[in-house]
Amino acid sequence: MAVWAVGDIQGCFDSFQALLKKINFDPKKDELWVAGDLVNRGDKSLETLNYLYSIKDSIKVVLGNHDVALIAAYAGVKKSNETIQPILDAPNASELIHWLRHQPFFHWDFTLGYCMAHAGISPQFDFGMARTHASRIEKKLQGRNYKSWLKHMFKKSSNKFNAKASSLDIEKYILSSFTAMRFCEDDGRLDFKQKGKPTEYKVSKKGLKPWFACPTRRSTSLKIVFGHWSTLGYYQDSNVLALDTGCLWGRALTVARLDSKEPIIVQVQCESKQEIV
Repeated sequence: MAVWAVGDIQGCFDSFQALLKKINFDPKKDELWVAGDLVNRGDKSLETLNYLYSIKDSIKVVLGNHDVALIAAYAGVKKSNETIQPILDAPNASELIHWLRHQPFFHWDFTLGYCMAHAGISPQFDFGMARTHASRIEKKLQGRNYKSWLKHMFKKSSNKFNAKASSLDIEKYILSSFTAMRFCEDDGRLDFKQKGKPTEYKVSKKGLKPWFACPTRRSTSLKIVFGHWSTLGYYQDSNVLALDTGCLWGRALTVARLDSKEPIIVQVQCESKQEIV
């Protein structure tokens, strides 16, 4: 058995299949961790979602911002677009969305020594807090009133966790940190606007750092697998493993083997060439 983790697929089904073939992935005996953003923007989001659903017993998924946006479009909270509309029009749409709604925001494996969240883990959260807070918003998304809850989640979020804030404000922060963060200030305050590389002048001028380099970041004990940050690209150190290498933008789709002494990295070059806007 091999355990692999893949970065953002975003509907790039052909590249995804080529990558699985390259690593000889066998869903009957192997396991695949999917770091969120399964769909949206890529031209085969329906095919991607259908395939992942067909091997659901062999994968571990965490939800990304684009996955939440798909659920919100199904709920009538957000507008659809041409790449996710085929999912909403599919005869098994309700089945796929129901499955997606019941995927977590946080996954971990103590034996492997890894945990996974789409954008990472807030510098203000240790492992126990991450697990507790992820469970809180998972229950909301899986609940009967998830549609009304999602309406509030797309409003502007606070950039710092405040346990004394209203329930909805706390949950907005939790959701945003798990699915949308990249940079932070030294005190852990998040910046949700910047999307570039950590080396860009406009970022360094503001004194921003990658969330995982925050000097006040709490320890999570497990190495964090994450995606979401295509301009960062592949990156790893003793604490994190970043796997979004911008397949959608014509770069690469990346997997890392986790059940080895050191991560084994495999990539395929992608055909997609979306314009960055």
